Amino acid sequence: MRRNAFFSPARILVIATHTFTHLVRMKVFYFLGVFAILMLAASSFEMPWSRTTEDTAEQELIILKSTAMGAMSMFSILFAIAATALLIPRDLEDRTLYTILSKPVPRLDYLLGKLFGVLILVGVSLLLMNALLGVILHFRTEELLATEMLRAQAHGWPQEHLDARLASISQQGLTWDLQAGIGAIFFKAMVMASLSLLISTFSSSTLFTIVIAVVIYFIGHFTADAREYWLHSQKGGVSKELRMLTQSIALIFPDFQLYNIIDATIEGKKVAGGIFSRLATLTLFYSGIYSVLAWFTFRKKEF
Repeated sequence: MRRNAFFSPARILVIATHTFTHLVRMKVFYFLGVFAILMLAASSFEMPWSRTTEDTAEQELIILKSTAMGAMSMFSILFAIAATALLIPRDLEDRTLYTILSKPVPRLDYLLGKLFGVLILVGVSLLLMNALLGVILHFRTEELLATEMLRAQAHGWPQEHLDARLASISQQGLTWDLQAGIGAIFFKAMVMASLSLLISTFSSSTLFTIVIAVVIYFIGHFTADAREYWLHSQKGGVSKELRMLTQSIALIFPDFQLYNIIDATIEGKKVAGGIFSRLATLTLFYSGIYSVLAWFTFRKKEF
């Protein structure tokens, strides 16, 4: 009886582990070589002008972080969408799906296991990229700090000015706030993986799933601006029905502008813990909604 329970974390873990192993065998981690080359190139980047302004060192670190986190975001989103879009069609093609569902395994467990397997892949990928970024950023920061101290000796800066400069450069280095930005990247990938899973439950084409998910991803970056513009353009106020309509649209097109703490962490700004917690809650809400809708769609399909 326990084996055939409606929801089983043990079953989900087994499916997730198998999914992660299967994705690793597809050699998806080859991208880390590309990421490493990109980071080495960015770390050796020199500003196109001489050090005539004091904040040049900070700008170099910002460029390094922006390049790294931009690559992290791109890789994680592509992994989340493509890997999830491939899961159900590949299992159908290999007839693995029939074997799993005949155990019997509840379809909710199957979907959640596949989703968590993709999220493990994305999480491990981000951890590896984060480690590489941390090493390069640490050594680059130390190099810039040493250069700044030499400049201070050459120009006879007062100690207070030197301390301020060193603190400013260190703030653009490896900090805990930067980890919040990487966490936000994972949250975005989590939302997109859940959304791709939903699309794949009623789509018979992997390409269609990927294209629609990518389109929704880009729309999600302009949803808030479009909604605010439309609501303010309504003369005579906005009715309750219209507000409910815009809220319903927000469920289909997630508002990715809420994840803009990524830009703040790149610039070395502080991120309040409350903001990160609300972002995590929002991510769980979006992922939960998409997963439930995916289950409702998938449980009615005949295999």
